Amino acid sequence: MSAPEPETPQPKRGLRGLLVDTTPLRASPAFARLWAGSAVAQIGAQITIVTVGLHIYHLTGSTLAVSLVALWAIGPMILAGFIGGALADTFDRRTVALITACAAWVSIGTLTTIAFLGVTATWPYYALAAVNAASATILGATRGAILPQLLPAQLLPAAAALTGITMGLAVTVGPAVAGVLVAGVGYPWTYLADAVLFTGAFLGIASLPRMTPTGPGAAPGLGSVLESLRFLKTAPNVRATFVWDLVAMTLGNPRVVFPAAGALVLGGGAVTVGALTASFAIGALVSSLFSGPLGRVHRQGRAVTYAIAVFGVFTALFGIVLLITFLTAGTQDGRAPIVPAIVLAGLALAGTGAADNVSSVFRSTILQTAAPDEVRGRMQGLFYVVVAGGPRVGDLIAGTVATTIALWAPPLLGGIAIVGIMLILARSASGFLHYDARHPTP
Repeated sequence: MSAPEPETPQPKRGLRGLLVDTTPLRASPAFARLWAGSAVAQIGAQITIVTVGLHIYHLTGSTLAVSLVALWAIGPMILAGFIGGALADTFDRRTVALITACAAWVSIGTLTTIAFLGVTATWPYYALAAVNAASATILGATRGAILPQLLPAQLLPAAAALTGITMGLAVTVGPAVAGVLVAGVGYPWTYLADAVLFTGAFLGIASLPRMTPTGPGAAPGLGSVLESLRFLKTAPNVRATFVWDLVAMTLGNPRVVFPAAGALVLGGGAVTVGALTASFAIGALVSSLFSGPLGRVHRQGRAVTYAIAVFGVFTALFGIVLLITFLTAGTQDGRAPIVPAIVLAGLALAGTGAADNVSSVFRSTILQTAAPDEVRGRMQGLFYVVVAGGPRVGDLIAGTVATTIALWAPPLLGGIAIVGIMLILARSASGFLHYDARHPTP
């Protein structure tokens, strides 16, 4: 199935030119349904992500134990990225997405069941979170390969911004709901909320037409993986999108310190954790709502580099807030919320969310337009390994640094490192910085 030809977009002035471009929703009803279904499912997914971290911290009292969720998930996610991408390049992408959604829903249902049964061993939660993460990787890769079949290339930046809105809403609403539900009704009922909301994913996927890949396809296996790696070796711009994001996500991902920060430094416990996570999403949401000018940016590699450098600055500012609060107020288990510090921390995280979303819009657009359809599923699989796996490696690094040094160290040191690396890459990776969206090349 080829993407439909849209109406020629007319320049918009004033406030309309700043607001997100909704043309993809009108140009492709199939995209609109997929977008709406994903929006509902993503809220539930964010509820579970936050709840698992809170639950593990509740059971163990250890930030390092929270970071081990990453260690359990990273292997299955990498495998799922490569195998799932090959599946999306070989079989009907709608069918692959439906089967994967079923696997994800079963893992969420099982997680809910063991929580109701009062299981206190941590390994089942780690294992089920890993299954859910692997399923999400395949599902995300398949969706990413589907979008260029639903929309023309010139609408993909706007589609990415619309996706940023759904993710921003999800990460705003989901963590806040998780914090309130955990504090009010407990962990089992909070997991159940995700199981119910995830049904939205089925509604969006089931309404799609058949999505057969246009290329020759590739049988899932080692040969397919090697073929995709050979392509990546000859595609410096596609490769750069992965490397740049890995820098940001492994060094600037302090979410693993949120539970301890809420309990010991900032105060407020689970509600503060939800507020901190939501702050990141609010920044992403606001930047998506005012993403109209992004569609007019042609030097997208340069935009990615600058956005990640800004991301590093705001990450370091969050670390500074934690450091100053620690130096002035110390630590105290179960303390009342220190509102000024929470507000400043939230503003810094909102800045990281906005910068990360801008980077994501351009990285996903480069990948979807520069990679040919016959390898697009595998490239999307690798993209989701980086997008989802990078933060989990970052969790492990942040947990280790926080345990070894202090809670403020992962964001402060990581943010400084990100800025330094982006400055180096801005001078050394001139090819990516001159990437022109009007003439996309891998």
